[in-house]
Amino acid sequence: MDYQAIIDKYYPADDALRRVLLQHSRQVADRCLQIVRKHKELPVDEQFLEEAAMLHDIGIFQCDAPSIHCHGQEPYIKHGPIGGDLLRQEGFPRHARVAERHTGTGLPGYEPETLEEQIVCYADKFYSKSSPDRVRTVAETAQSLEKFGHQGVQKFLEWARVFE
Repeated sequence: MDYQAIIDKYYPADDALRRVLLQHSRQVADRCLQIVRKHKELPVDEQFLEEAAMLHDIGIFQCDAPSIHCHGQEPYIKHGPIGGDLLRQEGFPRHARVAERHTGTGLPGYEPETLEEQIVCYADKFYSKSSPDRVRTVAETAQSLEKFGHQGVQKFLEWARVFE
């Protein structure tokens, strides 16, 4: 699978939105790869993990988030399922599951299940597209997840114990 070709298809112009997507996706992918290289005991498909991390936010262009140059019609919270639909249409159902399950620590009905889904979801939480040069700590990230409820924070902290 050529993740760059898919990105190029949906983000053809070299504009601010494409740059935000590429920088954020690369940050997430690199953190995912650090995790699996540190934890060789985890049975993870490293190539798939990188591809999925690079595509996890493919649906943001259809959402309304002007602060990160998204001028679509849908609420930003829907970017995961939108990305999942796009990736299924491209013939990549496994990548689609990662896209639709990475928001928060999983939305109702879209909880990350596989290790790859969990790792992308976890790694994504350390980086904000609106502050791309800042990397949150585990503690800061846990605090930022409080809006998703205590259960989401606990899930994130459990992932931190496994992945850090």
